[in-house]
Amino acid sequence: MHAKITIFSSASAPLLGRRRLRRADDASSPVRNYFLGGAEMGDRGRRMVFVTVGTTCFDALVKAVDSEAMKEALLQKGYTDIVIQMGRGTYIPSKVSGSSTLQVDYFTFSTSIADYIREASLVISHAGSGSIFETLRLCKPLIVVVNEDLMDNHQSELAEELAERKHLFCARPQTLREAVDAMDLTALRPYEPGDAKPVVTLINKFLRFPVD
Repeated sequence: MHAKITIFSSASAPLLGRRRLRRADDASSPVRNYFLGGAEMGDRGRRMVFVTVGTTCFDALVKAVDSEAMKEALLQKGYTDIVIQMGRGTYIPSKVSGSSTLQVDYFTFSTSIADYIREASLVISHAGSGSIFETLRLCKPLIVVVNEDLMDNHQSELAEELAERKHLFCARPQTLREAVDAMDLTALRPYEPGDAKPVVTLINKFLRFPVD
């Protein structure tokens, strides 16, 4: 099966904010039960994948998501939309012809990505601690993709530790499609945080690591 991709310009991204969003702390919201499968449909059957790279350039992740094989894998899992926050990257998602429709939207930056995370059925994120813990706090299934071009490995250590505890899935750009194929959302365990975020932020700022 081939995916027919519809590309929207970044100007259309704010339109997503006009939709009524479910609150993550709403007892009736399916996001509270993501570890039971995360297969619940959003408004009118919409199941959106939100991809975020933070404030830096991570074209390898955007390219991996934009591959035809990846889009078909997401279609097979029942997802209907991809929204990509592409940061400082220069790679623009491409259009792939086919018989099925998977809508793709993209933008560079937003004052807050929380609304996009709340609306998502799956989040694919860079390994920044801020994005990781924001997604886990909002009870969303998460695949963290480690940027191997960075000169440090603190992000991979954090992602791998949380994956070991079954709070998320961890991948590299070249293994992302396999991670989507193999992911079992029923295996995820909810993350129950303490008040560690201020400490994480302080350490990251001291080490000059991105925290978004």
